[in-house]
Amino acid sequence: MLKIAVFPNLDKPESPEVLRRLFAFFQGKEVRLMLPPREADFFGFADYATERIEEQPTDIALSVGGDGTLLGVCRRYGHRPVSVCGINIGTFGFMADIELQELETKLQKILDGNYNIEHRLLLAGFVRREGEEKFLGHAINDVVITKGGVARMLHLGLRINEQHLMDYQADGIIVSSATGSTAYSLSAGGPIMTPTVRALLVTPICAHTLNMRPLVIGEEDIVHIDIAAVHQDILVTFDGQESYRLQPGDEVVVKKSEGQASIVKFEDKDYYQILCTKLWKNI
Repeated sequence: MLKIAVFPNLDKPESPEVLRRLFAFFQGKEVRLMLPPREADFFGFADYATERIEEQPTDIALSVGGDGTLLGVCRRYGHRPVSVCGINIGTFGFMADIELQELETKLQKILDGNYNIEHRLLLAGFVRREGEEKFLGHAINDVVITKGGVARMLHLGLRINEQHLMDYQADGIIVSSATGSTAYSLSAGGPIMTPTVRALLVTPICAHTLNMRPLVIGEEDIVHIDIAAVHQDILVTFDGQESYRLQPGDEVVVKKSEGQASIVKFEDKDYYQILCTKLWKNI
């Protein structure tokens, strides 16, 4: 029996109809569907509520929403090799591979095992404070250090491995994977990287110097960012969804995680075609 975990976005008005179609398609098939308790109660599928869903045996996870929903599901399974497939009801759907007009067709492909798995690099973020290191979380797209509110410009020190590169002032810094190169980093002037490239991208946000430029580094390299700002309103954010406050004197460390994200892809979708249809034509 195929075990499928479903993670619908609570805020999307299309979610109830997509869930209805999804559950109708799998009815009578050798499939066990699971929903997190909160979502199961919210959408009226209480019989499918599954406690600690990330710990249950799962063959595939379906995200119902936009790319943000898919990123959140990938982070939930950062510690386990569960493949995630996105059903797009968002704006771009850059990572989600199923559009509404092809929902049942693609669900059948999942049943038939007619799909590919792309393994994407997963970032791990840590903070070192007063000699102690604490794991903060995983990111598929990026780990971002930025000022909160109307805080003054940040004073940052950048090291790669043990090599000190420079100290500079900026609104922040982005450490992204190739997958995240089309997210915040792109808006900050970073390059687009094919998501299967095994590399990290370091992009400054409004750096107050002409010397600091986006930097592509190896996947085994470790990024160290020293927080030297004197004010307190400093944040580190994972995929724009989970944030933690930093203090002056903290050191943020970003490196490749031991785990990885596994994303379902179908043969009729090409990355460069997606760039043309979903990115450049929307600019």
